[in-house]
Amino acid sequence: MAGVADAAAAAPGSVGDGRQDSGRGEPKTLWGSSEPRPPAAGPGQPSPQQRTETLGFYESDRGRKKKRSLPDLSLLRFISAELTRGYFLEHNEAKYTERRERVYTCMRIPKELEKLMFFGIFLCLDAFLYVFTLLPLRVFLAMFRFITLPCYGLRDRRLLQPAQVCDILKGVILVICYFMMHYVDYSMMYHLIRGQSVIKLYIIYNMLEVADRLISSFGQDILDALYWTATEPKERKRAHIGVIPHFFMAVLYVFLHAILIMVQATTLNVAFNSHNKSLLTIMMSNNFVEIKGSVFKKFEKNNLFQMSNSDIKERFTNYVLLLIVCLRNMEQFSWNPDHLWVLFPDVCMVVASEIAVDIVKHAFITKFNDITADVYSEYRASLAFDLVSSRQKNAYTDYSDSVSRRMGFIPLPLAVLLIRVVTSSIKVQGVLAYVCVVLFYCGLISLKVLNSIVLLGKSCQYVKEAKMEEKLFNPVLTATPGKAAGKQQGTFKSTQGNSTDENGSTSVTSQPVHQKENMPSLLVTSNSDQFLTTPDGEEKDISQDSSELKHRSAKKDLLEIDRFTICGNRID
Repeated sequence: MAGVADAAAAAPGSVGDGRQDSGRGEPKTLWGSSEPRPPAAGPGQPSPQQRTETLGFYESDRGRKKKRSLPDLSLLRFISAELTRGYFLEHNEAKYTERRERVYTCMRIPKELEKLMFFGIFLCLDAFLYVFTLLPLRVFLAMFRFITLPCYGLRDRRLLQPAQVCDILKGVILVICYFMMHYVDYSMMYHLIRGQSVIKLYIIYNMLEVADRLISSFGQDILDALYWTATEPKERKRAHIGVIPHFFMAVLYVFLHAILIMVQATTLNVAFNSHNKSLLTIMMSNNFVEIKGSVFKKFEKNNLFQMSNSDIKERFTNYVLLLIVCLRNMEQFSWNPDHLWVLFPDVCMVVASEIAVDIVKHAFITKFNDITADVYSEYRASLAFDLVSSRQKNAYTDYSDSVSRRMGFIPLPLAVLLIRVVTSSIKVQGVLAYVCVVLFYCGLISLKVLNSIVLLGKSCQYVKEAKMEEKLFNPVLTATPGKAAGKQQGTFKSTQGNSTDENGSTSVTSQPVHQKENMPSLLVTSNSDQFLTTPDGEEKDISQDSSELKHRSAKKDLLEIDRFTICGNRID
C-alpha cells in the first residue's frame, strides 16, 4: 500500500536528479526555524524565490506535509519569537512623518483659529458700532448738504453723493423699523414661549437658526438692490421696479429679521430662567450636532473659509444675544448686581461650548481633508484686504456692507433689536441721565475710532505679510461669472487684441500678471465647455492651461468667495 501511495503522489514534472518528489513545497515556519531546501522547480513552475508569500507560506505549498517535526511546533519558540521580534519604522518614514505633521497641525488649530476668530469678531464689532456712532453723523451731514444745496448752487449733476444716499436710506430704515418694533410685545412673547414644552422649544430654536441663515442670505441682496437702484446713473435704461418698492422690501426684511432675532433671544432667556436648566443643556448640546454634520464631509479650502466666516458671525451674534438676555434679566431684578453673578456661570457655559465646538470641528476637518493650519492666516489676510480696500478713494462699497457679504452678518436688524431692548430696559429721566447718555455716546465713538485704527493697522500688516499690497494699487477688473465668461469664450479669438481689461484675473487676491496669460483661464471652466466651444486643434492647449489654473485657483478664488457662494457640495 505504501508503494502505491508513493507512486500516486509522484509529481509528473519533477526534474533534476531524478528523485521522486511529492510536488508540494515545504511550509515556511512563522517563527523562523530552518527548513529543508525546496526542490528545484520544473519547466512550468516558478522558482521558490519568485512565489508570492501569504501568511508565512508559499501559495504553491497548499499540499504541505502532514507530519512536522516536533521542535517546529514548539509553543515556547513561538512565545519567544513574539517577545523578541522587532521592526523598523524608518522603512516607512514618509508615512510616519505625515502622521506626526497631522498631530502638530491639530495642536496648532486652536491658536490659529482663535486668532482668526478674534480678528473677525472685532471686524463685526466695528461694523456693528458703525450703525450707532458714525452712521447718525453721516446721515446728519448728508441731510445738511441736501438742505443747504440751494445756497451753494448746482455745481454737480448729483444732488447727493452715492454714499450719502445709502447713508440716508440706512438711517430711514433704522428709524422706521425701530418704531415698528414698539408694536411687538416682548413680555407677551416671553410668556408664550415659556408655556411651551422643552422639546418644542428645542425644535423652535433649531428652526430659528435655519431661518436666520436663509433670511440673511436674501436680506443682503435686498439691501444691495436698494442701494444700487437709488444710486444708479439716470442715463441708463430703466431695468428695475423703482426705488419705492425696493425701499418697502428692505423695511419689511429688516423688521422681520429683527423679530426673528428677538424670538431667538427670548428662547435663550427662557432657557436661562428655567429651574432645572435642562433646556439650556439641550440647547448647548445642539452645538455639538454641528460636529456630526460637518466633520465627516469633504471640505475644500473655500468651503472652510465659508465655515470660518459663519462661525465668526454666529459667535458675535451669540454675544449680542447674551447681552440682551442679561439686560432683560437685570431689569426684572431692578438692576441688582448680585443677580449678575447668578447669570455668569450660564453665560460662561454658552461661550465655552461655542469655543470648544469650533475648535473640535475645525481640527478634525483640517485633519480629514489634509488642510494645513497656515490656511487661517490666508483667511485673515482676505478679511484684512476687505478692510484696507474699503478705505481707498476708488472703493466700490462701504466696509459694513463688505462684512455683510463676506460673513453673512447684517448689522441693521440686530441694531434695531438692541436699541429697542435698551430703550425699554433703561429709563432716562432728568438732566443728569441725559448727560450720561451723551457721555456714553462719546465713549462709543471713541471705542469705534480706536477699534478702527487698530484694525486698520493690523490689516495693513496682514496684507503685507500675504504680499497682496500690489493689488490695492493695481486693481484688476474681475470677470463676471456665468454669462459673461460664456460670451468671452465664444469670441475669444476675435476680441483678444482689445479686451484685456475685460478678461482680467478672476480674483483680487492673485498677483498682477500679464493680461494675455489670464485669457485662457476663462475658457477652462469645465470639461463640457471645452467640448462645446473648443475646436479640435485647441484641445491640447486648453488642457495645459487648465493644469496651470488648478495650481493658481486656491489663492485666486479666495477673495471672490462670500458667505453664500456655492463652492462645492455644501454651504455652511
